Amino acid sequence: MTERESRRFERGTDGPKVIVVGVDGSDSSLRAAAYAGGLARRQGALLAVVYVQPMIAAGAALGAPVADTTGEIAEELIAQIREATERARGIFDVRWEFHTFRGDAYSGLVKAADELTADAVVVGASEQAGHRIVGSVAVRLVKAGRWPVTVVP
Repeated sequence: MTERESRRFERGTDGPKVIVVGVDGSDSSLRAAAYAGGLARRQGALLAVVYVQPMIAAGAALGAPVADTTGEIAEELIAQIREATERARGIFDVRWEFHTFRGDAYSGLVKAADELTADAVVVGASEQAGHRIVGSVAVRLVKAGRWPVTVVP
């Protein structure tokens, strides 16, 4: 094999193999999941859908059933994803897994991307006004510089 042949471009083998997408039920996170699903389908990659269950110390101290509530959100997200997958079966087939992590959104997504050996991370743009000043999860992920990050509006 010549040197030129060894550097030849191979269609379909140069993209991400694991794409992590953060979902929390917000419209922007669901758009991010749809975008990431299309990317995973085109690349033949595994779509790792990640929900980070917030740990709210103040709510727990007041006796609020925080873990139950976030667990219910996770179950609802799984149901939504399965329903969307069933609707698209035969049209678009995507390999996907659902994962939950506990903590703040940034740390949870970093942990997920590390543990799942992500090649790319997709998140929805923050819908909270204060994040424009303090910095959103998306901005923090981009600044971490560890994976390509796509922010979906």
